Amino acid sequence: QVQLVESGGGLVQAGGSLRLSCAASGLTFSNYAMGWFRQAPGEAREFVAAISRSGGGTIYADFVKGRFTISRDNAKNAVYLQMNTLEPEDTAVYYCHADSRSYRALPRDYGMNYWGKGTLVTVSS
Repeated sequence: QVQLVESGGGLVQAGGSLRLSCAASGLTFSNYAMGWFRQAPGEAREFVAAISRSGGGTIYADFVKGRFTISRDNAKNAVYLQMNTLEPEDTAVYYCHADSRSYRALPRDYGMNYWGKGTLVTVSS
């Protein structure tokens, strides 16, 4: 019933940009903080960015500050991740996450809640 669908991944050269989108359905979107996580092969899933229910607050992992921007449009039930100055180390599957807790909780843990199936971002050197 609840569905999160990511899109926008692909292959880019280092220094390039991508914009990821996540479309949500089956939930009251404005009641959820939203986040982006990523997972490289053989690595643990890690936090990338989070945004509050209203969109007024954001948190970023240190390794993407100044390069990535998270935003949301509650009228469209969508959250976005603008990724600039991409590096090969950014290569991973990027997952959209909906969380009923405060967005401040997302860097600490992600618990259960809801996940998309992911979109692959590959950055060549």
